[in-house]
Amino acid sequence: MNETQGGDRRRRKGLDNPTLDDVAREAGVSSITVSRAIHRPDSVRETTRNKVEAAIAKVGYVPNMVAGSLASASSRFIPVIVPSLSNVVFVEVIQGLQAQFDQHGYQMLLGNTDYSMQREEELIRTFLGWSPTALVTTGLRHQPGLSALLERFPRPLVEIMELGPALDMNVGMDHEKAGAAMADHLIARGYRHIVFAGTRLESNYRAAQRYAGHRTRLEKAGLAAPLMEWHQDSHFDLGATALDEVRRHHPGVEAIHFVDDVMASGALLGAQRQGLRVPNDIAIAGFTGLPFGRSLMPRLTTISSPREAIGRLAASQIIDRLKGRDPERQIDVGFALLEGEST
Repeated sequence: MNETQGGDRRRRKGLDNPTLDDVAREAGVSSITVSRAIHRPDSVRETTRNKVEAAIAKVGYVPNMVAGSLASASSRFIPVIVPSLSNVVFVEVIQGLQAQFDQHGYQMLLGNTDYSMQREEELIRTFLGWSPTALVTTGLRHQPGLSALLERFPRPLVEIMELGPALDMNVGMDHEKAGAAMADHLIARGYRHIVFAGTRLESNYRAAQRYAGHRTRLEKAGLAAPLMEWHQDSHFDLGATALDEVRRHHPGVEAIHFVDDVMASGALLGAQRQGLRVPNDIAIAGFTGLPFGRSLMPRLTTISSPREAIGRLAASQIIDRLKGRDPERQIDVGFALLEGEST
């Protein structure tokens, strides 16, 4: 077979791609009904939707979402911008978003900023070129140019994870209050030499807000509020390293308030390897409320944030707006202090 013949075969194969009309004939419905089942599944009866889905699978039809977005100057895509795809916190938020969007026929486009506002602006400008149906961003802070652009965005926008003045809608929790709550707990337990251990606080400013709440409470109690910071992502090994470095730089430390449960759990396990008694020799606290922290012995004291609920509620705000309803503009999901034996 020569090159021309191969090219002809590929071109003929392209012409034979199943169409919307093929699906309609197979399902015994109109092309308009097929389009509704694909793009607005909640507007079609379940029995009809099932027939259309079966027909799509049988004929091998793949919707051309790009062509649809060009025709309507919009799309069924909703970009979701998060600072990390390796952090379980944002994985659970994404799960909450996806569960809602899937029910209504919307697809997510994920963007990872690695805690960079410059990267966030680049991603959002690219996504806006596809005329998305809505947009979800993490946090309330953006580059000045991006904030101006988002203020003109004519579709639903939800800023998640924290509370404050939003460009449109907002779902999150008060991180400063969360940091203060843990500091209050440690003070109430009798600890007076407390160190906050964090990572990348300049870019991870929600963690910086927790430290600010922690510091305010300690200073109000007449205590010092030392901070030790590492300029890398949080992980278990870093927690064990941080435990050693904190104890070396602050020999009198009684309790360490870690930026998250990952570092706190790593420190707790590191303490056990060294024969340190938790909390007798050193108390350890975290943030997030991850299940593995509550499975350790001793159980980790932490702040629990409803991560899946943040995603689910943000998606519900968008769906409500798209359906012409007037959703609540700001939702405070709150937090809970989970006291374990580690403090």
